[in-house]
Amino acid sequence: MSDGASLAIETHGLTKRFGQHDAVKGVDLAVPHGAVFGFLGPNGSGKTTTIRLLLGLANPTSGEAVVLGGAMPRESATVLPRVGALVEGPGFYPYLSGSDNLHRLDTADRYATGASRKRRVAAALDRVGLSAASAKKVKAYSLGMKQRLGIANALLTPRELLVLDEPTNGLDPQGTREVRSLVRELAAEGTTVFVSSHLLAEIEQICTHAAIMSAGALVAQGTLDELRGSGRGAVILKTPDAALADSVLSRLGLTVQSTPVASGAMAELTADLIGATTEASDIVAALVEAGVRVNGFTVEQTSLEDRFVDLTGAGFNVEQ
Repeated sequence: MSDGASLAIETHGLTKRFGQHDAVKGVDLAVPHGAVFGFLGPNGSGKTTTIRLLLGLANPTSGEAVVLGGAMPRESATVLPRVGALVEGPGFYPYLSGSDNLHRLDTADRYATGASRKRRVAAALDRVGLSAASAKKVKAYSLGMKQRLGIANALLTPRELLVLDEPTNGLDPQGTREVRSLVRELAAEGTTVFVSSHLLAEIEQICTHAAIMSAGALVAQGTLDELRGSGRGAVILKTPDAALADSVLSRLGLTVQSTPVASGAMAELTADLIGATTEASDIVAALVEAGVRVNGFTVEQTSLEDRFVDLTGAGFNVEQ
């Protein structure tokens, strides 16, 4: 766990039990200030319940959650005005326009300044590309437009932390790109963005850090490079000198997965990089120095998708 002063969100043993079922099990999250943090997991893994605990919308059975330095839900009155959130889809009055909905929501915020309300609502709508539809009733909005309006609501006033649950749900490719760009802009301005998503491609394109949930438990977290690097990775070698190559790779700390039996025939060896610290160029040099004829050499890095499947045993929607 990092130094708490450098964290926008931290939890210690966070647990939520419903009857005999632990929806969230002893979660220790560490979200750095200024990060775009992806929160990943299959359906039912506890992501939304964890978010509800972070926002003070539910009380933990045990453990604690600290958001922007305040214990939740005890200090929610001072924490939540600094947090923008879109959780479990936006809810609006269907017979009011997008603009009127935001005015009502802003009026309900006791910390919002009435004098600048009209300007702030217009700016929020413009930022999510809804200016042209601001006078249209929300019942005529598509799902993607409602998602945009929900994000606009979260951006009515400057926020230190933005929590987005499936922010690109229902958006077309152009809308998805715009949300991506918006998240990057907010991060560049110093806002910490916490994004729950089932779209792995989204997380890989916009996030600096991520955490993976499985069956209510946190199974991995860190920077994207750390998550990928903690996986297998492998080298694929084509050579007619399989036995000699096997010996060299093993000596370098690589775990050889397959060694063909046919002596002298062209063989393809796959070796896991678990525990190996040797660089790819040094591996090739060691093979050549030992007299191994290298006809092909490829390094396959573990992808975030591979790591997700390894940790959860579940498939992932990686399509846009």
